[in-house]
This record gives sequence, structure tokens and C-alpha cells, in this order.
Amino acid sequence: MSAPGLPSAPNHASYDVVIVGGAMYGAAVSWFLTDTPGFTGRVLVIERDPAYEFASTSHTNSCIRQQYSQEINVRISQFGADFVKSFRARLGGDPRVPDLVLQSFGYLYLADDPAFAAALREAQQLQAACGAATRHMTRDEIAAAYPFYHLDDILAGNHNLVDEGYFDGGTMFDWFRRSGRERGVEYIHNEAVAMTREGNRVTSVTLKSGERVSCGHVVNASGPRAVLTARMAGLDLPVEPRRRFTFIFDAAQPLDRDLPLTIDPSGVHMRSDGRYYMAGCPPDDDPAVDYTDFTPDHAIWESKVWPAVAHRVPQFEAVKLINSWVGHYAYNTFDQNAIVGPHPEVGNFIFVNGFSGHGLQQAPAIGRGVAEWLAHGEYRSLDLTPFRYERIAEGASLTEKAII
Repeated sequence: MSAPGLPSAPNHASYDVVIVGGAMYGAAVSWFLTDTPGFTGRVLVIERDPAYEFASTSHTNSCIRQQYSQEINVRISQFGADFVKSFRARLGGDPRVPDLVLQSFGYLYLADDPAFAAALREAQQLQAACGAATRHMTRDEIAAAYPFYHLDDILAGNHNLVDEGYFDGGTMFDWFRRSGRERGVEYIHNEAVAMTREGNRVTSVTLKSGERVSCGHVVNASGPRAVLTARMAGLDLPVEPRRRFTFIFDAAQPLDRDLPLTIDPSGVHMRSDGRYYMAGCPPDDDPAVDYTDFTPDHAIWESKVWPAVAHRVPQFEAVKLINSWVGHYAYNTFDQNAIVGPHPEVGNFIFVNGFSGHGLQQAPAIGRGVAEWLAHGEYRSLDLTPFRYERIAEGASLTEKAII
């Protein structure tokens, strides 16, 4: 995912849009600007880590689902799935662009108590009303479809085999960035360190190398570092970095079919990953961490992940850990949902933040919507105003219950 050889100095002193952060959201917003009719402005993307070594984009598990508790999130994922499946056509039919495959092995949420089962049924009804193919399944129906599960402690589940699963998010990111640059988006290896604010506008961004560029709009696409960027404009944001752990393992007795992305009541999730399997979880104690803290915790595998995996799938009692890594969620502590759009007082400061782990799958719809807002002052395809910043000050939570 690296972008070697980026210049450090901007080519111009003034830009219509300055985007702070060049990972998935900087790439998506900037590419969609180039694809938005009527927009002819100059775009600068500032990326402090062009190797993307510490970017959440580089640590993603590249999955997509429609199983959410908020309708807006279901709609966003439906567009995302369509975008992935028509990726080459969406990028203008360029024969260099690969076709992306959405491997729809589905998500399976398992409930172990009546309240959780009822919540799953309610969510299934919402998703079905949006056109999703989610099924609410009894324990016996789950056992018939996937006989390898141990289900004595399970009452029900939700499952969807249509447009839910894994895709190559790295390729999508690479082509957003590559195509955007070919269309005139300017990327630099630098860092925003300050902003000049005059009344209700940010008028310029100062770079670590000393240059100052004036701006029509500033887009905060800084992932887990979003609050640092917001504070440059005198604003605050309830977003913090939280560690998430991923483990790749081999099984002595592989399953005879794909393992859906299974969300166990323990908080552990697991899925097929080619010939191997992938599992992950949050830590039991889940505080904010330093932006540079990617410290592994191998005890989590031994004490939490492997016991949960072996309990749910007895064939996984004999497994071999192959690889593991730590990534950061840009965690919205207010309601675990995205914060998108302009600040109500500083109107040219645009948030694209706080995705709490589902940012990559939402990038097509959010990138398109933010580009529409920048070009036209309104959302034209899908109304993203439920994610407005104002809800934080109003205490109007848009809580997403289906966070993994």
C-alpha cells in the first residue's frame, strides 16, 4: 500500500480542498471529487506516513456487511457492495483496474440469551425492510447449515449470504489513490501542524516543512488522529485510538465449507481466510492508547480468542497460530458511529471521522457523499445528515449496536 517518492512540497499556495490524511478516506474523498460533475477545483492530500505503516487502512480485515442496527448504515453498505462488484466500471472501465470479488460467506451473529435474540430479530426486520437478505435463524436452522458449530448455549442467530463477506480493500484503496493522482489530485509527504482560523472559517494550513497553503475547505481524514487535526482548528471530537487484535491460524481439521464471519457472544469473531482462518477481538480492558502503541498481547490469544474459537467450533481445538497484528480503531466514544460533514460554526471544516471499525466498507458511500457536499453544498445521492456533528452537542445519540 505504500506510495514511495511522494514530494514533500505543495505545487501551489492555494487549494480548493485540503485533505489531512491520505489513507482510505483521503483517497476516497479525493477520488470522488474527481468523479463529481461540476467540480473542477484543486485538491491537496497531506499524508504524514506514505508507507501507511501505521494506518488503520493497512490493518483492516476488509469485510463488508449489511447487518447494522441503523438504517443509514445498511444503505451505506448496500452502495458499498454494489461499488465493489462494479469496481472497474465505476473507475471508468479502465482495463488496468482489476475486477474485485466480494466473497459472500456472510456474517453470522449468535445470541446466547433471550434479550440478545430479540435484538437480532428486531435488527433483521430493519435490514429486511431495506432489502437486505438477512435471515433470523433458530439454533436448529444454524446447525443444519453449519453442523460444525457447538450450539448448546445458543438460542438464535442472524445470517446473510448476499453481499456480506470479504473483498480486497487494499486494491480498492490503491486504485482510489492512483486514479485520483492521474486525474490531478496532488499528494504530498508532509504533516499538517497548524491551522489559521478567521471567524467561522479555516483560511490556511501550515505544514511541518514550514509552507502555508490557503484553503477553501479542510477535510479531516486523519483516522485515529482525528482529534489532533480538529484541535488545530480549535474544535474537539470524541474520537480516540483503540487497539484491535487479529490472529491468523491453521486448523489440523479444516472445515468442509466456508466459515461465515461469526460473531460469538464472547466478543470474539472468526472467519475463513483462504486456506487459513482469521479471528479477532477487542481487549477486555479497552482504553484509549497512544497513537504509536501497536504493542501485541499474545496472552489474549491464549486466554480469550483460542478458548472461544475452540468452544464454538470443536474442530478448532487443534490449531496453529500463523500470524497476528494490532491495528487501531478510530473509536467514536459518543455513539460508535461516523461523524461526517461540516462543523456547525466553522463551516469549511469537514469531518470524515469516528468510524469505529467499519470505515473501509463505508468508504465508497461516504467518499461520494462528502465529495457531493464539497462540490454542491448538499448530499445528492444518499443523505448523510444523520452523521452530522451537531448531534454530539445536542446529546442526540445515533448509537450503532452492531459494533464488532
